[in-house]
Amino acid sequence: MIRQTLVAALIGAAVLAAGPAAADDATLLGVAKGWSAFTNGPGADKTCYAMSKPTSSTPRKIKRDPIYFLITDWPARKTKSEPEAVPGYQYKDGSTVTAQVGGASFAFFIQNDGGTGAAWIRKRADEIKLVDAMKAGQSLVVTGTSKRGTVTKDTYALAGLSDVLDKIHSSCGM
Repeated sequence: MIRQTLVAALIGAAVLAAGPAAADDATLLGVAKGWSAFTNGPGADKTCYAMSKPTSSTPRKIKRDPIYFLITDWPARKTKSEPEAVPGYQYKDGSTVTAQVGGASFAFFIQNDGGTGAAWIRKRADEIKLVDAMKAGQSLVVTGTSKRGTVTKDTYALAGLSDVLDKIHSSCGM
């Protein structure tokens, strides 16, 4: 339920970042290159997240909902820098999502919920390795398979990531 609420807030936050529309409770903390930092919710429900849209996606001509990669701080859960891929479609059941930074590859597990898909890393140690690789890398490539069997590749530029991570960690006290 928390993840569904966060994904809904992310879509609203993306609207906020793109223009003067209202976006749930999301507050923009700052923007650096292709990354934006937000906070959402009060008190124990507060989350802080860095979010980016892909700089390129293949195949290009398929219809998808908004596509994002985000890194979230959850103070109430004492979780810092949790990576998540939001592909803009539901994943194929039983499939795996991979994220690659330079020569390092990371496997994500999938979850389809409420018509949307998302993917996360199972082990905390791997989350830390991925975020560290992203801070040192140039680009992130996320590969997944839709329910229809279409393989997608979304490429994210990593410039600005360290700056927005500093903003979310500061805002959430982590």
